[in-house]
Amino acid sequence: MPDPDDQPEWPPHRARVSALRDLQDRLASSPDSVSLRFDLACLLAAMGRNLEARNAYLEVLAREPSHRLALNNLGTLLDATGYRTAARTAYTEAVARHPADPMSRVNLGNVLYESGDFRAAREHYETALRSDPGHTEAHQGLAYVLAELGDEEGAQWHRRKGFQDRPVLALPYRGDGPPVSLLLLVSSVGGNIPTRTLLDDRVFQTFVVVPEFYDPKLYDPNAPLPPHQVVFNAIGDADLAAPALAAAQSVLNLTKAPVINRPSAVLATGRADHARLSHLPGVVAPLTVTLPLELLSSPDAAAAVGRHGFRFPLLVRTPGFHTGRHFLRVESPAALAGAVAQLPGREVTVIEFLDARGADGKVRKYRVMMIDGHLYPLHVAISSHWKIHYFNAEMAAEQDHRAEDAGFLEEMPRVLGPRAMEALAQIQAVLGLDYGGIDFGLSPTGDLLLFEANATMVVNPPEPGEQWAYRRPAVDRIFAAVRGMLTRVAARPIGNPG
Repeated sequence: MPDPDDQPEWPPHRARVSALRDLQDRLASSPDSVSLRFDLACLLAAMGRNLEARNAYLEVLAREPSHRLALNNLGTLLDATGYRTAARTAYTEAVARHPADPMSRVNLGNVLYESGDFRAAREHYETALRSDPGHTEAHQGLAYVLAELGDEEGAQWHRRKGFQDRPVLALPYRGDGPPVSLLLLVSSVGGNIPTRTLLDDRVFQTFVVVPEFYDPKLYDPNAPLPPHQVVFNAIGDADLAAPALAAAQSVLNLTKAPVINRPSAVLATGRADHARLSHLPGVVAPLTVTLPLELLSSPDAAAAVGRHGFRFPLLVRTPGFHTGRHFLRVESPAALAGAVAQLPGREVTVIEFLDARGADGKVRKYRVMMIDGHLYPLHVAISSHWKIHYFNAEMAAEQDHRAEDAGFLEEMPRVLGPRAMEALAQIQAVLGLDYGGIDFGLSPTGDLLLFEANATMVVNPPEPGEQWAYRRPAVDRIFAAVRGMLTRVAARPIGNPG
């Protein structure tokens, strides 16, 4: 295989290779230079040579353990490559050694937020803002945290501070050849498709645009958007981010590039919209209604849900939250008011409970991804509890469950049966999403028990360890399908504005 350093066709890569050789020559003359070693680590990271970059940052820290930028850059590299615990350790050390540094605080806050430790993340964002009241990333992080904690007024204030002057962000590109230029639309309120594992920064040069705060008059009227070959609308939660999806359509009016996941298709994937899927053969969609929290807290609550056709047990959740947060099962009318009192927000979505237990009493939740017109199995999560996600299911400790998961990934049509497979195909056709996912169970008769179908489905790489090796081919196929879709669409001739 040829050495990529010996392929000088693309000028930016040729310049990086030249700079790398120059740094290596200078280091040979000054091997104890911390600044040269730090520059080398940064350049290796920029070139996508992650292992070499990690080792170079560690060399810097071996010589200067308190090096602020090396600690933070190492944390960023570790986080981007899936080593989140190690990244948190690096950021924690940066904060310990530089407690007044806002960048270190924000980086630690970000990994805490991603792990669900919202109160600890809030503390670091607020500390960063005491040091630097205008710190953009601290305002953005605090906006997301406050929304999770139910303080929507505070979240909105920090959103404006964090995004109104920075609605466009260019992400680093680390490839050694010409990139596929991609415009990524995201919402400031959240509800976005997690794209970090989907968009390889050695293939895609990504420009992030936040439509709610994007004003084209502030940019070149002849080129109001960054250069791009394809648009990926990553705003995926129709219940949470409907205003952002409307703003996204305005942004799309400024481009003729092809679009993945048009806002109009995403807008029709809210939980209440599942009703249109209930008419499909083989699909059992839950009755779903969103009601005022005040009504469900009143003495008339049980009668109100009864008038809508619900029976107990039923499910209640605050719109816009995922991974089981603010999502409860209510066993009886007497328990309804107490359950609703635990939920934030002004509205509550009431959902019919679909019993997905198998003959062994275990609940199974299947996830199938919809990508570019094809269906890809991602996992079956198996648990004794009704509220099930892969990360909290009984998979790691149960070899039989992993074997069943492996069988699903290898032979999805056989496992699901023809009725459920046809239902999946029909759901995909009705939704019309280029990228999305379907979570579901199976009834004893082979019907598909629909939990949700939308664009916000995450595809996480398997955890390290041999016990998860069986999952990697399926996940790699999904990543390859997304990459293939984007590169194929980007190569199309430019059409008319969307």
